[in-house]
Amino acid sequence: MLEFLKLYFILVTKIIPMFVSNIIPVKDVLVRPEVLNVNFECDLNKCKGACCTLESEFGAPLLEDEVAKIDKILSVVKDYLPKRHVDEIEEKGFYEIKSGEFLTRSINNRACVFVYFDGDIAKCGMEKAFLDGKTKFKKPISCHLFPIRVSKFGGPVLRYEMFSECKPALEKGEKNKLALIDFCRESIIRLYGNKWYSKLKEIIGK
Repeated sequence: MLEFLKLYFILVTKIIPMFVSNIIPVKDVLVRPEVLNVNFECDLNKCKGACCTLESEFGAPLLEDEVAKIDKILSVVKDYLPKRHVDEIEEKGFYEIKSGEFLTRSINNRACVFVYFDGDIAKCGMEKAFLDGKTKFKKPISCHLFPIRVSKFGGPVLRYEMFSECKPALEKGEKNKLALIDFCRESIIRLYGNKWYSKLKEIIGK
């Protein structure tokens, strides 16, 4: 019991205040300060689409309704994918469930099954089909928002997740003075709407 009280004291007096410090509330969403303070712009020629091939046991998170949407366009998207990836999808499916969460399947814990290669750059087959006008679903919101992540802490919390593979994006963003929230404008609006995004910009004075 004493150990539990000690842990509770640390949580309440140190961890929670550290987490919520400087967080900005925008309606019912909390925004971590680093989301607002980072400049970021993808540089595919340097990172080679690393976000689609990060080594991990977990693929990209999917919302349950996204699974149904992807299933409807799967036959179209497969036309853009390497045979190895198509074989994986046909044998095992395009998603898996871990700890109750839907995730895209990956090849050898690296490339997402929806990756195709444009030269040496990994790109998304779903996005390519969308850009070619063959589907109306661009890609999962978790991929669209990257490197912004949505966590749950009594409600949604937007945070910035740093990866060493994204160093070129930080350098390019700093060079061009492009804020992360402006780089992710389309995906943020897709998730929360234009009014929410405008409110965020109003609050931070940008």
